Amino acid sequence: MWLGALIVAVVVLGIGSYWFQPWKLWRDETVSEALPSATAPQRPAGASGAPAAPAAPAAGPQTLAQGALISHEHTTTGTVKLIRLADGSRTLRLENLDTSNGPDLRVWLTDAPVKEGVAGWRVFDDGKYVSLGKLKGNKGDQNYEIPADVNLADYSSVTIWCDRFDVSFGAATLA
Repeated sequence: MWLGALIVAVVVLGIGSYWFQPWKLWRDETVSEALPSATAPQRPAGASGAPAAPAAPAAGPQTLAQGALISHEHTTTGTVKLIRLADGSRTLRLENLDTSNGPDLRVWLTDAPVKEGVAGWRVFDDGKYVSLGKLKGNKGDQNYEIPADVNLADYSSVTIWCDRFDVSFGAATLA
């Protein structure tokens, strides 16, 4: 009987550890990515085969929208920026991010309003959202490419979303 109880306890502990991944609470993953550099598209060669005059100088990266992260399920701080690069591609940039680590964290663009406190923890999967990928690290500066077919006018916020437990660690309103 004791052996059976011990086996059940080990199995439950194993499944619980896999599901909750408690070791991540004590392990930080810091990312320090520079803003991607993209060059403006060049004009094709002229009719004579000689290189055409270079295109107009590329403008530097342009911030389209930004917001400050607020805490939800876990204390979260930092800045979110939507940036258009010189080649027209777009990037979501997290700067000075500081949040807890956790299982299955994602970066989402959403149409949900950012609400303070517990009322804002679970609203982001209720409407329209697009996942930009797994959170690269719970601290630092990082970039996420925004697909060309995403209409930024459809999204008003960003969340650090825990897909495993359907809860926001933190979020920012884009303005």
